[in-house]
Amino acid sequence: MLTWHFNEIWFLSQALVTFSIILLCFRLGKSWLMGYIGICAVLMNIVVVKQVTLFGFDATLGNILYASIFLVTDILSEHYGKKEAFKAVRIGFFAGIFSMITLQFALRYIPNEYDFAQSSFITIFTLTPRIILASLASYLITQNWDVWMYHKLRHATSGRHLWLRNNFSTITSQLFDSFLFSYIAFYGVFDSINQMAIFTFLIKFIIALIDTPFIYLTKLKFFEPENIRKKEFSWWGKTITKLAGEE
Repeated sequence: MLTWHFNEIWFLSQALVTFSIILLCFRLGKSWLMGYIGICAVLMNIVVVKQVTLFGFDATLGNILYASIFLVTDILSEHYGKKEAFKAVRIGFFAGIFSMITLQFALRYIPNEYDFAQSSFITIFTLTPRIILASLASYLITQNWDVWMYHKLRHATSGRHLWLRNNFSTITSQLFDSFLFSYIAFYGVFDSINQMAIFTFLIKFIIALIDTPFIYLTKLKFFEPENIRKKEFSWWGKTITKLAGEE
């Protein structure tokens, strides 16, 4: 019972810290948001191997990082447009592929007599081609769906109801991702795939609800990167102001 409570508190704490870091990246500029997605694409494929119990469900530690990418693409969509959001998705896809390739090379080097990490490398980084395919396919499909749906809803509502496009695009993407990944990776391996996918989706659903206030915070003047740049470089005049807006 103690572990259950601790995991829940730690989960919510990590989510709040993660989303706060995303706000910091937004304030620093869109290149930081894209860099965040690249980092997450690497980290989530490492921490995903750890299994925990959250809210009574079996889950992996990659859920917060993966779900946070949807918040970042929504922020990019809202403030910089669809083109930049799709670019960020491609950056994350490249980072995921390159990290997997690099780790597989590292895994296959023959260790010398002083090495103590090889057994841990084997445990953490030995990935089956099927799981790699499931991870990359679900990422690419659902992230592109998220950006597309976000802008469809933004157009349909004439830019109103930010909460609707943020939640609907993210939640439907998470639903597709949970089932797509589970079936590609584990069909024929486990009998309870639907149950596994539903439990995974419920965890991601909670994260999607938590991230909603954070996208509203990006609307505040305090977090706008253009305002920070104008304030910092106001004596440079109009040229720098224009560049800040393009960033």
